[in-house]
Amino acid sequence: MSTIRRKWGEAQKLQIIQEVEQNGLMETLRKHNVAQSLFHKWRKSYNGEGMQGLKPKYKIIDPAVRQLELENERLKRIIAKQALEIDFKDELLKKSH
Repeated sequence: MSTIRRKWGEAQKLQIIQEVEQNGLMETLRKHNVAQSLFHKWRKSYNGEGMQGLKPKYKIIDPAVRQLELENERLKRIIAKQALEIDFKDELLKKSH
């Protein structure tokens, strides 16, 4: 049985944090079906950074940078293959003489 991953908006997180202060922790978390660990993470972020702390923090990679990383990996594989070929040819030359 798979777990459905929910996405919480900043307003929803803030509402739950405020509701916990009014109605209590366990009652509110059961009502919204939120884990304590997740709630404490939200509250810690909110207390430290305010509303900015409740925004999702995804690592965004610039497409141009990603393209350069892929090209770099491709070139590294080519160089590794050529180095192996050179080593193999050197071994063959040593054996033939």
